[in-house]
Amino acid sequence: MLVGQGIAAVLAAAGLLVTAIPAAHADTATTPASSEVTPGAETETPSLVTGLNEEATATGTAADAARGHLKAKKGRYHIAATSAKDLATAGTTTEKGGKETVRLQQKYKGVEVLGGQYLVRMTKKDGKRTVTGTSGNYFTELKLDTVTPKVSEKTAIERAIGAVSSRLGGGLLKAPAKGEKPGKVQLSGTAGAVTVLPQGTGVLTRHITVTGTNPADGSPVQQEVYIDAHSGFPVMQYSGIQTFGATGTATGATDATAAPADDASTDAADQLVVKGSGVRYNGDKVDVNLYKDSKGLLQMIDYSKRAADSPYEGPMIATYDARGREAGSASGVWPVGVKYFQPATPELGEDYTDSGAVDAHWAAGKVYDYYKNHFDRNSLDGKDGFIYSLVGVVDRGQPYNNAFWDGTKMVYGQGGGDYRTFSADTDVVGHEMTHGVVTHTANLVYAGQSGAMNEAIADYFGNAIDLEANGQSMDDPDAGLLGEDLCTTLSPRECALRDLNDGATTSKDFIGVTYGGDNGGVHLNSTIFSGALWDMRQDLGAELADQIVYRALSAYMTPLDGFTEGRAAVIAAAKELGATKAQLKIVTRSFDAHGIAPGWEKALGVDTDTILSKVNIYNTGVGAGGGKYAVSRSNEDGSEPYSVWLGNTSGKGQPQLMSANNGDYNVYANTDGKTVVWADYSSNGVKIMARPVKGGLSKVVDAIGSDVSGLVVDGDYVAYTAFNPQYGVTNVRYVNMKTGEVGLVDGGRPYNISGLPSIKDGKIAYVKLAPDANGDFQLGVEVLDGATGAKTQMPVDPKVMGVGQTAITDDGVFWVEDDDATDAGQAAVRRANLDGSNPVTVTPEAGEGSLFAYSLTASDDAVSISTVLPATWWANDTMMKLYQVAPDGKGGPQRMSCNRGEQAFGAADEGQRVLWLDGTTGYTNLVTRDRPAGRC
Repeated sequence: MLVGQGIAAVLAAAGLLVTAIPAAHADTATTPASSEVTPGAETETPSLVTGLNEEATATGTAADAARGHLKAKKGRYHIAATSAKDLATAGTTTEKGGKETVRLQQKYKGVEVLGGQYLVRMTKKDGKRTVTGTSGNYFTELKLDTVTPKVSEKTAIERAIGAVSSRLGGGLLKAPAKGEKPGKVQLSGTAGAVTVLPQGTGVLTRHITVTGTNPADGSPVQQEVYIDAHSGFPVMQYSGIQTFGATGTATGATDATAAPADDASTDAADQLVVKGSGVRYNGDKVDVNLYKDSKGLLQMIDYSKRAADSPYEGPMIATYDARGREAGSASGVWPVGVKYFQPATPELGEDYTDSGAVDAHWAAGKVYDYYKNHFDRNSLDGKDGFIYSLVGVVDRGQPYNNAFWDGTKMVYGQGGGDYRTFSADTDVVGHEMTHGVVTHTANLVYAGQSGAMNEAIADYFGNAIDLEANGQSMDDPDAGLLGEDLCTTLSPRECALRDLNDGATTSKDFIGVTYGGDNGGVHLNSTIFSGALWDMRQDLGAELADQIVYRALSAYMTPLDGFTEGRAAVIAAAKELGATKAQLKIVTRSFDAHGIAPGWEKALGVDTDTILSKVNIYNTGVGAGGGKYAVSRSNEDGSEPYSVWLGNTSGKGQPQLMSANNGDYNVYANTDGKTVVWADYSSNGVKIMARPVKGGLSKVVDAIGSDVSGLVVDGDYVAYTAFNPQYGVTNVRYVNMKTGEVGLVDGGRPYNISGLPSIKDGKIAYVKLAPDANGDFQLGVEVLDGATGAKTQMPVDPKVMGVGQTAITDDGVFWVEDDDATDAGQAAVRRANLDGSNPVTVTPEAGEGSLFAYSLTASDDAVSISTVLPATWWANDTMMKLYQVAPDGKGGPQRMSCNRGEQAFGAADEGQRVLWLDGTTGYTNLVTRDRPAGRC
């Protein structure tokens, strides 16, 4: 897969040269000389047309007029199907001056196309409409034989849950709390609509939302998973929850439901607006609006935004007491029994300050006023929708130092220790509520570049609102800080999670990362774009800059836009709003200074040897051994189901196709240099395939109905991790390809868990979780001899917290081990002989040479360790990186590569050579190094 870029780049193979729109033959294709047309990528439909002044001939609604314009100018737009069925209305917004923007959703044979939105901008005067421009993504190359899925909804849900479980459990296996059983079902799936992903000629998928709780750390989960509708393979997944600070794992929650019914009656005895007051966290006393019901009870509900002549219609701002409620129970759903804060008197006491209720309620009103006063926007949805805030959630009873928008409401963590409650800073409230505005306008998909733009715009307006509400000047050196007021002891500059005014973050700082990390860099890379916007605000002035950014968001941007499209949208909006040449120069200069210009991705450099570029794959890694590598690969635009390729790890020679191009997804490829194995996903199940390196036919060596991962092979044996949907656990399954024997390393007993296997000379190493004689579950590392069935325990202390990936070599076993619950997340790497003797600490859990070990791979000469550094905010160093160390640990670990992007799926070959999938360039490239780079 392509990493870190906008999903448009992922799905439409951005980076290819854009082909100019063919010259039209009909008169309707002519475009006025005063207009500008920007071609679309891999589509005949232009991505941006500005400067039009064409009468909309079609009558009726604004949407009818928009569709009529596209039909009349077919030669320009190349949109053949313009009926309401094919171009559904996704929303119409009106702004001052009679401006109308119609969003049209592309459908293919009645099936929605992800990100396929096209906008038509018009002005209406004296009942007549004039088209001023268009923009968006309309995919003209789609050509699917059928839009009927082969994979059932039930199977798609099972595969999606398995895929999310694999991602969440990809690091350490941890024991459950005493008295609890492992494998408790923490996740559930809900099927959405069948969706076309606009890759090449189109990929038909089932959209599944997987929600629940991460069993590893208790965090909420809401993953949007797209399952190929013909094979059942998860071709894409990303988190659907939008947080203020990045989190180390996928976040989200359970199915979205409606808010509790508004229990405010319309009894004449009600007082819709009661003036109250409270003290914010910073000590300022502020006015807050409350509501008193017919029983005389006060509630933190603000009805003051309603018109005097319509007191029972219009917006409502409500703040709920969610103290002590788990974040997972508050994301996407409403915690059972949650109620509004109910103060005893209009003068709110210290408890309302400490809980963050005063700040959340007061700031929500300020955000509403900002959007109403500056843009005449009625609430987050533009339609006077209710505004809900839940205050005080926790994470497994501990402080939850974050805040998020879950698609319907704001949720603020309780805070604790070094952090105040996360509603204590107005820019956090403004940030989360702006996510709501983005949802109801451009709806920028929360992954990759589009997600980074979503974050950037939330940061921009969150900070703008903060400055206005608190009377802070743009000239203040701390004006660009976000989250600076959240800390209990640190100074604002030390506390801030991001700084829009750092003056340094450019596209050269772009960090390529898969969707498993920060949703493809939504926080990591956001300041590249937000920094450009903030520079523009400093030089243009707040009012004009804010109007430009809002207009770009509401009338130009579409869900899959990346940085380049975002730049074009802002410049076009500035022109539309009458910016002078000098002002336009400021706008373009701001983006240029941050390196955002067409083709900026080409400037990203690496220190590795590229074996295969743009493999265009997702959720499947690379295997290596005996001087050979095996990897899945799609075609240039990423639309073709994955096939398996074999090549030399030296990079010499041409790779060889090993699997059939049979319409299935052939994934999780691995090799020992003699045999290649992979999993073939089809509508009928998953087949484990094997083929000799020297030639011959591929054959089915095993088959299973559920999700699989982590295939390994050596000699006659292949092993892999299989997801057991009945118990919600994983088990290592192995096959003797010579005899046909199939088995489970743990016998498949209920609630026993095994996973993360490695294999050498018929011996399979794996991590396990099983009950001891007292029924308490214990973690361990075990080696099974496939020939004899004998099992050997490795020396793992019963008190360990977690055990991770194994790697077995000719004379030893390596594994990741976490012993300390009080450290910052470091984990050790251990080694023992095959018989369990001579235990060695390769890298310690604490002190010099310690690492945040996540996974590992090993040859007889070296151990390569993947690290993920947990952090409140993301930086280059927090991405998955590869370190290498000698098998005995002597000399300490060294960085394998200094590449800035994510270094995922490390695979050891011979000697010190390691291959991995690298995201530095914005694409997923298969790269290698023969020795460590040392220090970076």
